[in-house]
Amino acid sequence: MKVLVIGGTGLISTAIVNQLAARGDEVTVFNRNKTAPRIPDTVYRLIGDRHDPNAFEGQLQDKRFDAVIDMIAFVEEDIESDWRALGARSGHFIFCSTVCVYGGLLSRLPADEEEPRLPISNYGRNKVKCEDAVWRLFGENRVSATIMRPSTTYGEGGNVVHSLGWRTTFLDRLRRGLPVVVHGDGQALRVACHVEDVAAAFVNSLGNNRANGQSYNLTGEEPQTWNQHAEGAAAAFGKSAQIVHIPTDLLMRLAPDRAGISYEIFQYPSIYNNDKAKRDLDFRYTIPFRDGVQRTIRWLENNGRIESTESDPLDDRLISSWKSACDEMAKQVRAD
Repeated sequence: MKVLVIGGTGLISTAIVNQLAARGDEVTVFNRNKTAPRIPDTVYRLIGDRHDPNAFEGQLQDKRFDAVIDMIAFVEEDIESDWRALGARSGHFIFCSTVCVYGGLLSRLPADEEEPRLPISNYGRNKVKCEDAVWRLFGENRVSATIMRPSTTYGEGGNVVHSLGWRTTFLDRLRRGLPVVVHGDGQALRVACHVEDVAAAFVNSLGNNRANGQSYNLTGEEPQTWNQHAEGAAAAFGKSAQIVHIPTDLLMRLAPDRAGISYEIFQYPSIYNNDKAKRDLDFRYTIPFRDGVQRTIRWLENNGRIESTESDPLDDRLISSWKSACDEMAKQVRAD
């Protein structure tokens, strides 16, 4: 199968490319060549910027593929550019969306693909516009198209997300037995899925008639609280997590650039139904979180990717300020 992956060096796209190459497909990646690739030399590389529409479309105007996977379309204009660049020559068009299209408080748990799309983040709103553009341009023109909606995806080559984003100082703090911030009371349920399992569903969708015109959740199936998430990461170091709970609203006021993801996404229960992907794409959750997070942390350590706590003072400032505020409130209440 002749496959184009727009992106190809990110977390999920790298795993997709490697799985496609392993099964013998002819794979091309299109990206800026800014990230060190972790893909085989047999993969053909087109170097360019997909956000330069004229150049992007010009580079692809004489190309034809059996399937195209766009991993880096984030706004509606990106999908429109895909259509101008490839149109029906894309064969089967697969767009990587996100469960963030559903929004914050889900109408039911677990949420399936019929969940209303009511995003509360700009990221989610833009992905909804992308999804609509896929159906308008590819679907209405009778070109096979499929939309994938991963949730939190992690694994080797990536990171372990936490209440304050993606800085790996979170892992250094766990490794050293230092306290870490967890938003709210840490009891909101969430799921995470190892990249190998997510990528396999993408691969199984290519040229799959059952996937044409469909959207799929591709998420973890091991519900855990954010407290358990921190404990699972700490266990990879043989430690117990020292958790400090700080209200999500307050974190957003104090550190909006870092706590926005908790305010918009992580504070809500996020459990999804993958039955449709299991039925059509043979999606399987095969890597438990404890195993997957150990593998991820081992990769980060082996590649020198865990930052020192000293490089990021935010946690200590938040914890110190929160404890001082709590002490002061206690004094005032008791005095009254």
